[in-house]
Amino acid sequence: SPSVRKFARELGVDLSRVPATGPKGRILQLDVQNFVKGVMAGSTAVAAAPATNGSGTGMNLLPWPSLDFSKFGETELLALSRIKKISGPNLHRNWVMIPHVTQFDEADVTELEEFRKTSNDAFAKSKSPVKLTMLAFVIKASVSALKKFPAFNSSLDAKGENLILKKFYNIGFAADTPNGLVVPVIKNADQKSIGQIAIEMGELSAQARDGKLKPADMQGATFTISSLGGIGGTAFTPIINAPEVAILGLSKSIIKPVWDGKQFAPRLMLPTSLSYDHRVIDGAMGARFSAYLAEVLGDLRKSLL
Repeated sequence: SPSVRKFARELGVDLSRVPATGPKGRILQLDVQNFVKGVMAGSTAVAAAPATNGSGTGMNLLPWPSLDFSKFGETELLALSRIKKISGPNLHRNWVMIPHVTQFDEADVTELEEFRKTSNDAFAKSKSPVKLTMLAFVIKASVSALKKFPAFNSSLDAKGENLILKKFYNIGFAADTPNGLVVPVIKNADQKSIGQIAIEMGELSAQARDGKLKPADMQGATFTISSLGGIGGTAFTPIINAPEVAILGLSKSIIKPVWDGKQFAPRLMLPTSLSYDHRVIDGAMGARFSAYLAEVLGDLRKSLL
């Protein structure tokens, strides 16, 4: 069908090499996905088939360009960090094997930001170790959204035929380090206060920067948040961290004029970018999740309902 041909083109798959399982010998989208899984896993049956262009990848892709850059100017060879060597193949697999869709939205966090600042002033006066960040609030709000839309807190089984719904809420957050991004995990975020989440985030981030994170600190996430708000940008497409089925990206908050029904008022708007696995989540559910998350961030009392 046209949709399957388009899907195959996007993945660089030669349909003549995909075994068909549909009625009357038709190739289904699942056939293309299984073919790609076989290639990524290096299965003998797929690897043995000759590539049409000599690339050797089994996916009908052009060979990677090989150039002598020194012909054009001075160069320097810099080894990738250990983190990037490990994360690179995982990112490549996730991008190729997961049909990503990204939903862009905005949340009005004007009152939330004012509450955050007032709370931090009170904590500082009482010499409390708590320092609330916007990300801590987003983690708590995300748990509320995950409970309302449980498919976002799931994983596909190995055959891609069943959803594994998780009854626990472990939220990963991307932490920037000198050697690259790592993703520590806040375990059982639903059972922790925003203050506890903020303290734990600070501790895990410090360990990440010092290279002292343990493997257990980066395992078990059910949903991940990547925040670039401290750097800039208006939107981006975060890559889902398999076997999760969604990831939330946060960009830099900005004051915008928003119509309140009578006049334009300055409001602090937080851009959100929600990438989800289209095999599990359709566009309507993705939009509803984003809209609900924005509602909760606009008024955290909604998370209590």
